[in-house]
Amino acid sequence: MRQAAALIAVLERFPLALFQFLFRVCIGAVYWDAGLTKLASWQTTLMLFRDEYQVPVLPPDLAAYMATTIELACPVLLFLGLATRLATLPMLGQALIIQVFVYPESWIEHLTWAALLLFILTRGPGPISLDRFLGPALLSRKPA
Repeated sequence: MRQAAALIAVLERFPLALFQFLFRVCIGAVYWDAGLTKLASWQTTLMLFRDEYQVPVLPPDLAAYMATTIELACPVLLFLGLATRLATLPMLGQALIIQVFVYPESWIEHLTWAALLLFILTRGPGPISLDRFLGPALLSRKPA
């Protein structure tokens, strides 16, 4: 029992900052890879948005451009830890749209993405981020 308690105590000292950094990189990589795949075969991407994905409300070409932009811009912000919480919002929205309208059977994958994004949204980017360095300066500014 004592050894188990000692092991738990060691594990609980693992720095949260490392999880925050790893989660940002992991989920960012998922979206980044998806964006690069779309760019690598743009005609196929447009065809998929027209014929398979069929996102409601948005025209297929606009949905393709929006998805690709989110997948290439937001991960960069996550990797840098810049405007991190804001960057998670379009990614969460995209995961929700994919889950509800495109691939509802892939809920385990989408739930994993959402869990990582929600952790980052609620706990922040952590100390290994530009937000940590720039945030206090931006928040302390007085409006002109």
